[in-house]
Amino acid sequence: MTKLVLAPLLALAAACSAQTAGPKLTAVEATMVRAVDAEKSASLALLERIVDINSGTMNLPGVVAVKDVISPQLEALGFKVRWNPMEAFDKRAGDLVAEHACPAGAGKCGKRLLLIGHMDTVFEPSSSFQKYTIVPGTNGNVATGPGVNDMKGGLVVMLSALKAMKAAGALDMAEITIVLSGDEEAHGEPTDLSRRDMIEAGKRADVALEFENNSRIGGKDMIRISRRSSLSWRIETTGVSGHSSQIFNDHFGYGAIYELTRILDQFRTQLPEHGLTYNVGMVLGGATATVNPTNTGGSATGKSNVIPPTALASGDIRTLSNDQTERTEARMRVIVRDHLPKTGATITFNEGYPAMAETDAAHALVGQLNEVNAALGLAPQEIMDPMLGGAGDIAFVAPYVPAGLVGTGAMGEGAHAEGETVFLDSIPREAKRMALLMYRLSKT
Repeated sequence: MTKLVLAPLLALAAACSAQTAGPKLTAVEATMVRAVDAEKSASLALLERIVDINSGTMNLPGVVAVKDVISPQLEALGFKVRWNPMEAFDKRAGDLVAEHACPAGAGKCGKRLLLIGHMDTVFEPSSSFQKYTIVPGTNGNVATGPGVNDMKGGLVVMLSALKAMKAAGALDMAEITIVLSGDEEAHGEPTDLSRRDMIEAGKRADVALEFENNSRIGGKDMIRISRRSSLSWRIETTGVSGHSSQIFNDHFGYGAIYELTRILDQFRTQLPEHGLTYNVGMVLGGATATVNPTNTGGSATGKSNVIPPTALASGDIRTLSNDQTERTEARMRVIVRDHLPKTGATITFNEGYPAMAETDAAHALVGQLNEVNAALGLAPQEIMDPMLGGAGDIAFVAPYVPAGLVGTGAMGEGAHAEGETVFLDSIPREAKRMALLMYRLSKT
């Protein structure tokens, strides 16, 4: 009787287990996972090697040295690699462009993939933060160093994923273009030249993956599908100078500093809307006001009893979409030209990073990524609020590429600050995610 009762129950349990079991890895995917694990020690050694090369944006030889480490690794994977220097026109290092053609012909290997990254960091040779080290007390799982997270860790994730695809034979039938800029942290201008390689590649791509640092919030791995813009502005105001006892009268008016104050306060009260931030980073004014050549400071002179004839302010704007950028700039211009008596003002906007808005195709791509996570036994990744992130290169190709993911690289903390860290266990995990995702995209 016991056997008769247990048999149906065991069969039912087996059936339920089969129905609830997650998706399985294919043989090719399992090979890629094993290849990433086998490559882990070499990946970490590569990370240390490139972190110890100072590649601050303005250290052009350092950026080139990082390129010289990465180029042969891509060539060994079958990529055709070229270096496009930019120093002649924008005093920046240049772009590393690598192309892996589809052997069946362009567009015949599933989705055409564009991988985006950068080789520079914010840490110039003058920084005291120069070397890769393991953080004590972390059981060897956390490393620190300049750009270790943003984004040399991402470069290692990208290479590890591609090597895993190669080991499994999955790279052979993939069409992939890689563009690694040498000046993401301070791009050259004009951007139609400094980002020409990336934009041209974007026009030929179906999906873009940006290997910038990833994030974990509340214990959950995140992914981004949008980026806010980042551009700078500068206001210069003028006034009639004279004895302070005569300020506000019909001849002398209000002076340059009151005009600048009016503008900034109206920005504060009239511009706010969802997704928009606008910072005032520097203000100078008086009898004279001069900004230094790097736009990072300046000097002013004046006296309390002299009406100031000159003032200036600079800051930035960050938006969720390019439409929001255009709307905000137009409103700022209207505010600026409504002068106080006997004053003048102008505003200029400098080139920056455009916005990358969310798309339905990007949401669908996150769905495919989470199918990969399920196959790997990982929790789904959630879409991160773009207000928590900054600008980046992928926004330059967003108008041309239907879908893109931001933050497919390593995880860590403190990017752009001395003491920046990377979680070393995130590198193989992200490499597995990206290897499987790129493989699946190359089949559809």
